[in-house]
Amino acid sequence: MSFLEASCPACGATVTFKTGSSVVIVCDYCQSVVARTDRGLEDLGKVADVMETGSILQVGLAGVYQGVPFQLTGRAQLGHPAGGVWDEWYAAFADGKWGWLAEAQGRFYLTFQQWLPEQSLIPPFDALQLGQPVAAIPSSVPLLVAEKAEAQSLSAEGEIPYRLVPGASHAYADLSGPSGEFGTIDYSEEQPLVFIGREVTTAELGFPETARPPEREARPVEAAQLSCPQCAGPLELRAPDITERVTCPNCGSLLDVNQGRLEFLKALGPPPVRPVIPLGAVGEFDGGKLTVIGFVQRSVEYEGIKYYWEEYLLYNPQIGFRWLVRSDDNWSFVQSVPPGEVYDAGGTVVFHGKRFKLYQKAFGRVEHVIGEFYWKVTVDEMVEMGDYIRPPEMLSREVSTLDSVEVQVDVGPKGKKKRGRKQAKFAGGEINWSLGTYVKPREVEKAFGVSGLPRPSKIGWNQPFPHKAIYKYWGLLLVVSLVVGIGLIATGAHREVFQATYALQPMTNAQEPQVVFTEPFELKARQNIKVQARSSIDNTWLYVDGALFNEGADYYQPFALPVEYYHGVEDGESWSEGDLAPAVHLSAVPGGKYTLSMAVSWERWQQPANVTVRMEQGAPRFVHLVLALVAISIIPILVLIYHISFEKRRWEDSDYSPFQSS
Repeated sequence: MSFLEASCPACGATVTFKTGSSVVIVCDYCQSVVARTDRGLEDLGKVADVMETGSILQVGLAGVYQGVPFQLTGRAQLGHPAGGVWDEWYAAFADGKWGWLAEAQGRFYLTFQQWLPEQSLIPPFDALQLGQPVAAIPSSVPLLVAEKAEAQSLSAEGEIPYRLVPGASHAYADLSGPSGEFGTIDYSEEQPLVFIGREVTTAELGFPETARPPEREARPVEAAQLSCPQCAGPLELRAPDITERVTCPNCGSLLDVNQGRLEFLKALGPPPVRPVIPLGAVGEFDGGKLTVIGFVQRSVEYEGIKYYWEEYLLYNPQIGFRWLVRSDDNWSFVQSVPPGEVYDAGGTVVFHGKRFKLYQKAFGRVEHVIGEFYWKVTVDEMVEMGDYIRPPEMLSREVSTLDSVEVQVDVGPKGKKKRGRKQAKFAGGEINWSLGTYVKPREVEKAFGVSGLPRPSKIGWNQPFPHKAIYKYWGLLLVVSLVVGIGLIATGAHREVFQATYALQPMTNAQEPQVVFTEPFELKARQNIKVQARSSIDNTWLYVDGALFNEGADYYQPFALPVEYYHGVEDGESWSEGDLAPAVHLSAVPGGKYTLSMAVSWERWQQPANVTVRMEQGAPRFVHLVLALVAISIIPILVLIYHISFEKRRWEDSDYSPFQSS
């Protein structure tokens, strides 16, 4: 590999271009950005020193992505108009391609420039709509606009594949897809540049633990001790690398943080509320320790009434930022999710196959802040909000807007020396989705080692119903009962113990039934009894008044069996009613010898009749199965009634309640 060595036009030190396709290099001695052109080297100006962000990467680190080796040749640090800095690393691949590796809040996004056939189809910056797909970009999945803003070049090091001008700003739009896809539209040139890729892990980039610089991995992010410029009181920055705003614990001033320098912004006055979890407290969530570094009280207003909640900013250098949200003493653990992974279907949204219902839309206002924050937070800051619930989870959407900004835009043929610059104004904004998971107060107490947190007075929006598990067991019991019951009915013993047919002679008096006694027969204990009567009557009735008795045990069990059958034709249609073979079920009796007595009467008593009586044991009844199912369902149905009441109370503050009458 041949290197190009030259003298820095600013200080004369030797600069070495190790990558043939790199455009600029940052001089290690004077921090000048040196560009190579067809006329030689050009000094584009000096950049500030690279800020320490706790990144595990460094220039020169090698990796492999999808089988192709690469090396990180340089890095630029870009500033966001809302505050904050992110690193953009440049990877020279062995196949001649350049990769843009953006690092922000512990996440990595690798993209490659896409050469579109008709770049004029890329919409202008002002035409982009947050949350809407960009149809002009060919992709297998829709890429939604997640952010519109401007980036300012603050500092850099190493070799960079484009013409980086210190202090220059340009508009850009970040795109997000449903499965980690990521993209950027760069408006730094007249024809926008498009970069498409995805979120990646260090393992996917081939950065093993042993390949990471040991001094960077082991370096703890130490708190910085500073003095308030307003009252000279001491204050501590727990995340000095990334903090943009901090409040003084002594005088309550809101201070702007610029690379460790503090500037007074506003006196906030005494806080209206105090955090129930103190700043600096360390809690463990999802297996990681997180420190409370900031506290925000926010509100929404309905019909002139303000409703408040609290947000606790948690931080760990290796994990990034998380939030704990407290509303009506209900808690949620919150982390951000890529906007492209949320599909907005109007009244519902879908995330990872789960459907969330719209609960609220409103404008949220920052009422008070304490501690430090990674963006330039201000009191009275407003965001458009939407909350969607699927207990125990809640998806929250926040749309923030940035004021119009004036940026420098390079113009000229792409790939050639720029011929000039123009001023342009852009209005930016950002859409953020976050996923909150309900946390019980005692779990928060356990995580932080505190006690005495207030208990909820209302049902939380994403509070899970505590007895929902009963439905699963109810369903299992119903299925088991049905299977067992139907099995018993189908496979019951049905043991015949007696059957006889009796020819009944005409009676002399309708008021004196004909009495019949059977021969003794054996009945077993603990088996129910089915008695059935059958007759060949037609358009008449026959009535059996029976009794089952055991003289030795002094046991007597009466029963009745009405046999009737009527039929005919009326208005040209045939009809029939009655039962020629009715049956009656008797409970189990003590085992032993029994006799059946029957007093039989019939409508046409002057004529002979006949009746067949059959008795069997072990004949399961369907009604017993129904009664068993009803008994099993009593408690779950009561729980269901309570569940409906629980849900009504959950939705009572929502304008989108499913319990509202249309």
